[in-house]
Amino acid sequence: MMKCIQYGHEIVALANLLPVDDSVDELDSYMYQTVGHQIIVGYAECMNVPLFRRRIRGSSRHQKLSYQMTPDDEVEDMFVLLSEVKRQIPSITAVSSGAIASDYQRLRVESICSRLGLVSLAFLWKQDQTLLLQNMIANGIKAILVKVAAIGLDPSKHLGKDLAFMEPYLLKLKELYGSNVCGEGGEYETLTLDCPLFTNARIVLDEFQVVLHSPDSIAPVGVLHPSTFHLEKKENPDSNSLEEEPGLVFEVQGDGPNTSESKQQNNGIVDLVEHTRNRLRLSKTEKDNTFSMCCWLEDSQESSTGLKEDLETVLTEMESQLLKLGFNWQNVLYIHLYISDMSEFAVANETYVKFITQEKCPFGVPSRSTIELPLVQVGLGKAYVEVLVANDQSKRVLHVQSISCWAPSCIGPYSQATLHKSVLHMAGQLGLDPPTMNLRNEGAIAELNQALTNSEAIAESFKSSISSSAILFVVFCSARTKQSERNQLHEKFLSFLDLAKSSQRVSKALDPMFLYILVPDLPKRALVEVKPVLYVEEEDTETEDETIQDQSSEGDYSYWGYKPEKWHQDCVQKRVVDGKICVTVLSISADLIRKLHESSGEEGQKVERVSKFCVYLLNKILSENSFSWQDITSLRIHYSTTIGVSVERLSDIFAIAFRELNEMSDGVRAGGSKEPIFNLVPVLGAGNCSASLDNIITCELFALKS
Repeated sequence: MMKCIQYGHEIVALANLLPVDDSVDELDSYMYQTVGHQIIVGYAECMNVPLFRRRIRGSSRHQKLSYQMTPDDEVEDMFVLLSEVKRQIPSITAVSSGAIASDYQRLRVESICSRLGLVSLAFLWKQDQTLLLQNMIANGIKAILVKVAAIGLDPSKHLGKDLAFMEPYLLKLKELYGSNVCGEGGEYETLTLDCPLFTNARIVLDEFQVVLHSPDSIAPVGVLHPSTFHLEKKENPDSNSLEEEPGLVFEVQGDGPNTSESKQQNNGIVDLVEHTRNRLRLSKTEKDNTFSMCCWLEDSQESSTGLKEDLETVLTEMESQLLKLGFNWQNVLYIHLYISDMSEFAVANETYVKFITQEKCPFGVPSRSTIELPLVQVGLGKAYVEVLVANDQSKRVLHVQSISCWAPSCIGPYSQATLHKSVLHMAGQLGLDPPTMNLRNEGAIAELNQALTNSEAIAESFKSSISSSAILFVVFCSARTKQSERNQLHEKFLSFLDLAKSSQRVSKALDPMFLYILVPDLPKRALVEVKPVLYVEEEDTETEDETIQDQSSEGDYSYWGYKPEKWHQDCVQKRVVDGKICVTVLSISADLIRKLHESSGEEGQKVERVSKFCVYLLNKILSENSFSWQDITSLRIHYSTTIGVSVERLSDIFAIAFRELNEMSDGVRAGGSKEPIFNLVPVLGAGNCSASLDNIITCELFALKS
């Protein structure tokens, strides 16, 4: 609560769950501490705020990590309690809890908050426990131990002792046995008797009994049962001379919700008008178990619709296509949401959450990047969606909805990161200050540093680091970024990674690739958004970065008359990891197009030649490294709006290049289905360095062996 006030929130009420029987100290609960509940009633007067209390009727029925509404579960008691608080105080917007390391507890608080339209605040989440303990004591929190259950803690010696007294001993136990100094492993529980929030009075514990639950000789378990206590008034210079009315205590009754609550879902917009359906376009890679699929609209003046309608149309079609293939939203790992106008981000989000919900994704919601693209400018509709799909449920999703000091929260059906088959797909990271969720306002460099700090915090949750595990960084730069700052971004990026690497003393690190993309705008009017892709090793394996291999002399790849030349490598970034991941970024600048024109000796048809050169080089890279086109999980072709051909024409040109490759090469099958295997992404510019974003075409290919 003190951290909440530090970050600008106001405490308007307290909520507490306690046993049905006052004489019972502790319940067999996975969720709640109840030891010391007899004293909590005094908090209302100490803080002069209302206290809402409910007796716990449920039990731990739903014991899986991710919670779903379960009748008679103890979590539903929290729902009833907070529902009543919200009914009596409609202005409340958030709930604060003290979760430090327990995903089980955090996820349940977030689930209830989501159902009630409240924000979860967890400012202690993922904080260093030794520093937390020091800060609690330094900030005047007087809390006593009311339960002990760990080696080295003795009920007869340590119950009733305050944290300041116990701190040296708790640190010693950490050294000896690896104990959690804040008791996050159940080593101990505390009860606060005084703190700066108690402006009216402090609690004085007059008498207590030690109740031994388990006389184990190594780790005895005991609790403190308070017998008598009283409140000691404080001299409060800030209060007026009149006696303040003591905080009120409300007992919350009522039953939990029935199973139909929260089941109502919008199944999408199914009544699409025929002319809108005719505007739909699809692309899909051909890998069976992990593939990307894209859906967008070709626009026309007579059928112009709004962003909401276009996004509904695209998501409805995407949902339909997934179902035809035997999949649904729970199979989606990642979503790129491209929209035409970032000022309508709220509209896009409202539409998005009608389709992708936590109920539809029981194994975790997809991670997401949201970018404004010049869609209308190139003749597309106002919404464009790309999804990465897997045919199994082996993904591991990190989804923290609570606002904390750890990393930016994801309040809604989109997650911070998704790990699948050793590839960590991280959501686009903005330069947001996690506890306030405000953008750093010192410019693009400050935003980049904060975005990278946030990315590192997320990577650490997967026991990895962006400084040693990153394969590719895609950095979206807003057109509003000053050129002087854009010139410095790449250098600052490298400096951050070097510093992180040296602080961690990393012995072996992957050499990441960089792709900078210039776009009209980003969420929250950010100047920079970073999208890292990491390789997270399985335990007991060595990572091999095979980027230095050069097999250009092997094989015959001389399609369309192209022969391997040294300058070809100037436009290629490639990383092959452990022989099972191949990531390639192919950059075609205006200068390179001129060089292609000179080497070919042909006039005209520049874009056709560029497309064939791209397909030739990508095919060569795949073949040299023992990958096939059937290993492709995604192939984005970012093209500049200055290219001078329509999106339909550009799509046809690349489709012809792939078709000709199939005809010329035995055993090579690249895009044989009716949908293209590539998706065209219109951008303002792109490049390998932030200072030079003059690529006309940039191919971003990701291949993964099963």
